Order: sequence, then C-alpha cells, then structure tokens
Amino acid sequence: MLRTATNTLLRVLLAPVCAACRTPLQHPIDGAVCQPCWIQIPKLAPPLCDVCGDPLPSAAAPFRLCQRCLSAPPRYEVARSAGLYAGSLRAIIHAFKYDGRRTLATALAALMIETGHDVLSGADAVVPVPMHPWRAMHRGFNQAEDLARQLGLPVWRPIRRVRYGPPQASLSGRDRRTNVTLAFGRRHAFSACWDTGHARLLRNRTVVLIDDVMTTGATLEGCSLALLDAGVAQVRVLTVARVLEPRPSIRPPEHHPLIARHQ
Repeated sequence: MLRTATNTLLRVLLAPVCAACRTPLQHPIDGAVCQPCWIQIPKLAPPLCDVCGDPLPSAAAPFRLCQRCLSAPPRYEVARSAGLYAGSLRAIIHAFKYDGRRTLATALAALMIETGHDVLSGADAVVPVPMHPWRAMHRGFNQAEDLARQLGLPVWRPIRRVRYGPPQASLSGRDRRTNVTLAFGRRHAFSACWDTGHARLLRNRTVVLIDDVMTTGATLEGCSLALLDAGVAQVRVLTVARVLEPRPSIRPPEHHPLIARHQ
C-alpha cells in the first residue's frame, strides 16, 4: 500500500522518465530504468569464443576459438560480457556513464555477476580500468571503479594511465591500439603507483579487469600486459557490454598455443 502510494506521488510530483527509453516510469522507486528496458537487453548467444567471448558462427569446430584470438592470442586468460553494446543496454550504459546515473552501477554489476560468475570465481581481486586523472576530474567518477565495487571481491588499483589522450570511443581500431600503448607503458605505469611491498602483493595472483564496454580489446590488452609485467599470474576480463564484431571460426593447427590452454 505504502509502496503504491509512493510510486503514485513520485509520478505526479516529478513525472520521472526512464533513463534509457525516456518513457514515463510507472514504478520510479524501483530505479531509473524501466523493467522493459532491462528485459530487452540484447544478450550474447552461444557459441562463444572460449578466450575472448565473441560470438562464433558455428559450434562445429572442436576448439571454439575466433580468428582474432588464433591470429594474435590475447594476454588475458578469458573475457566475458553481460550483453551486446546495442539497444537498451547501450542506452543504459550511456545514462550511467555520461548522464551521471551512478546508481545504475548496482544493477549493471548484477548482470556482470550473472554472466561472469566463472570469471570471478577464484580470483583474488578485481582491477578497474583506470581513467587519466584529468578525465576522471572532468566526468566526476570512473565508471569501471563504480562497477568494480559492486562485484564482491577486493578492489585493487595497480594501474595508472600515464598519458592523457582522446577517448577510446572516438578512435579507429588502429588508433585505439596506438593510444593504449602510449597511455599504459608496460613498466612505468606501475612504478608510478606501486612500491616494492605492493608489487609483492600482485605476484602470482589472479585478477579480473573490469570495464564498461569492450570494443577492439586494445585497452584491456594494454592493462593485461601491465599487470603481467608486474608479476600477476593470470588476468581475466569482465565487462558490461561489448561491441559485436563477428569473426569467422577456423580449425586451428594442433600446435597452436591456445589449444593446450583450453584442452
């Protein structure tokens, strides 16, 4: 009774709309996004690449690996995402990231936990992908940090972005990789933020990199390299969404390094 009255009062006084689809919220106390938008989130349908988690065209291959991972095996062990960066999920992430709807971090993290339970299982900590301090100051928060705090594991911050450059979302695939190389240098990123004692904490650990969207994977690959250089034993990746870039699956040669890892 009280809940119904509160929803009615909020609708009359504030006329709130869904942060994603902009339709009037029928139950505003339940959150900034309407239930239909959560239900309509586009999911990643199997089969998925065993390594990066990209969709594959067929499950017929004995080893489910995409062309990108076979051509250039990533340094992270596995990557998974809660859904596709499209439709309602794209709108929800935009509201969270650019409109400052930080309360959405809890619901988005719940999606990550549901999809990435195996990625989080047995890990020592989660590591949010860092923003340059100037960009974080301009936005007011780091969306990866907000997500990481909701995942039930210790949050470690061993990586520092050492170069201020254009946002990854504004760059082409090749420019993203160049930007990441300059931003996360393989050694000096750690010397800036970890002393010897902290470096020992990283050694032989398993950590999960956290970000909102995976596009080309350049940022996550750069962060993985930095963590492995610091002595981390295994890096996994978990994001809310990924940009869908279908790639063909092929049968890898028996000596391929990824085969031994995933047998």
